[in-house]
Amino acid sequence: MNFLAHAYLSFGQEKILVGNFIADFVKGKQINDYEDGIMLGILLHREIDYFTDSHALVRESQTLLRPKFGHYSSVITDIFFDYFLSKHWKRYSDIPRTVFIDHTFEILDAYSDIFPDRFAGMYHWMRKDNWLAGYAEVEGIRQTLTGMSRRTKFDSHMEEAHLALLDHESEFDRIFLAFFEELETFARLKLKEIQQAHGRH
Repeated sequence: MNFLAHAYLSFGQEKILVGNFIADFVKGKQINDYEDGIMLGILLHREIDYFTDSHALVRESQTLLRPKFGHYSSVITDIFFDYFLSKHWKRYSDIPRTVFIDHTFEILDAYSDIFPDRFAGMYHWMRKDNWLAGYAEVEGIRQTLTGMSRRTKFDSHMEEAHLALLDHESEFDRIFLAFFEELETFARLKLKEIQQAHGRH
């Protein structure tokens, strides 16, 4: 899943949110450098990603993309899912999406001194260009994927992926709604499980 989904799946817990955001930039034993709440957010992020990557519905969405985008299909699917989370936001939260995003950035700003260097560099642009809000529009998806395409070593064609979103929007929409219901249930239970295993309630 991408950043907006990880923010939502932090369930209003600040340190879980911070861990959820920095998780991909924390490798191996580096997790021990962080306080318990943030460490649990990192662990939750990893569980969410594993659940997502191994789910049949997610693989179905990737099948629509794989002929053109190959192994980049998983990255594209993650970003598409933030588009649909934005589209259906009121289904999941009573907090207006813009208010939620502003609060997310306020929390992250307060913990910026513990960001891994690589995340800190990316976060500057995430904050400046408000990536979380941009996922709500096809143009925002295009800009995000075009930026990612420039940074890949191979010809990913990701700058064209927004066209696949337009071509298959109803199919991706159906898959997202079915999948995200399962993912939210999983993440809530997994967070409780992780907190109990580490003596946090």
